[in-house]
Amino acid sequence: MPPPRRRSGNSSTAGHQQTLSFGPKSRVSKPTSVPASLKNAKNTSSPSPPARSRLIAVEISNKAHRSSKSASPEAPDVVDPVVDPQPIAASSKSENVVREQAREQVQLPRSAEDRRAEELTDRDIRRYWHAEEAKRIAPRVHQEGLSVNEKILRHFDLSNQYGPCIGIARIKRWRRAHRLDLHPPIEVLAVLLKEEAQGVAREKAYIDELLS
Repeated sequence: MPPPRRRSGNSSTAGHQQTLSFGPKSRVSKPTSVPASLKNAKNTSSPSPPARSRLIAVEISNKAHRSSKSASPEAPDVVDPVVDPQPIAASSKSENVVREQAREQVQLPRSAEDRRAEELTDRDIRRYWHAEEAKRIAPRVHQEGLSVNEKILRHFDLSNQYGPCIGIARIKRWRRAHRLDLHPPIEVLAVLLKEEAQGVAREKAYIDELLS
């Protein structure tokens, strides 16, 4: 019988191939260390959350202050308002113009027509008006409350054959019509002169008062 052979080594490890271990203990790479300067720069560039919140709050308040300052305009200088004089009404202007015209006409030298008009009596004036009323088909019911003198003057206002009556005194209109040979009634001049003497003359035409 041949003698047994000696085997060197462990028989269990001879049949298996050795494997590499990749565990944490078998790492061969060297740990990299960060320089202190980079650590400080990183810490200063990225503030902590509380510091970041404070910075955001300050920035928001600054923006709000700038926006409010730009939105609110500067207070203008206080200037005393200039008060314009109250405008004069058109009716007052027209009344003054007519009154001035009448005053100028009264101050004119007395003419032959003025003397004829002053010789007429109230009876003559009423007779003239009754003749005018007889020409109408219907009586002037709307003028029942007016005096005969006022009826005569209003009839003269509406008689367009003697020219326009707006903006002109009644006595001036009568004299203008007389100069133009339009033959205005002498009774109208008599009523105007009588009222001027009594200080109760109304030289502005009634239709002119309605329009103004």
